[in-house]
Amino acid sequence: MKNGLIIENQYFPIINWFKYSFQEKYIILDGCEAYKKMSFRNRMVVCGSNGLISLSVPIESGRRQKAPFKDVRISYREKWMTNHWRTIFSCYGKSPFFDYYSHEVEKLLYEKHIYLFDLNLAAVEWLKTVLHFPAEIIVVDFDNAADYNSVADDISDKWRPNNFQQEDIFIQYPQVFQDRIGFQPNLSILDMLFNMGPSAMDLLKY
Repeated sequence: MKNGLIIENQYFPIINWFKYSFQEKYIILDGCEAYKKMSFRNRMVVCGSNGLISLSVPIESGRRQKAPFKDVRISYREKWMTNHWRTIFSCYGKSPFFDYYSHEVEKLLYEKHIYLFDLNLAAVEWLKTVLHFPAEIIVVDFDNAADYNSVADDISDKWRPNNFQQEDIFIQYPQVFQDRIGFQPNLSILDMLFNMGPSAMDLLKY
């Protein structure tokens, strides 16, 4: 019987990353998988007054990066952290729980990790705490990845930037700009967290 998921290590993951993972015993992140462009490994989607906004973490060697994910370096030639933070503030500054979580999110953005995998992992570990996420997070590499095939289903890249809103069922909750642009499903978990606070955990459980 399988009781875990192999899933890509996303940048402030989308809501269904947590929804699918919440009832599992193990969440397995492969640090040695080949890095894939056009994925949520280096991007999150938030929502502003005019619609969806994609925030991408720039990486060294550009989008043709062929290195294992754990070796992909973040580029700091641009002040992307400031851009991401300003966008998050603009989108969620008036949300009910922004003040409750914003300082930790800002801190995570400005920690200046060398590697993208480590930035994502730090965000996931923080989210695990605030959401009381029960699954154990396990980071594997080529040497032990095969050990988990018998206990975990691989759903890596189930959601990509071109299809993440195409599922039939989504968790619905009040959003800041819903009255203007309608409900926007399956955004970064930050959207649910800023809007719903501690009750986000209850929505993800069922």
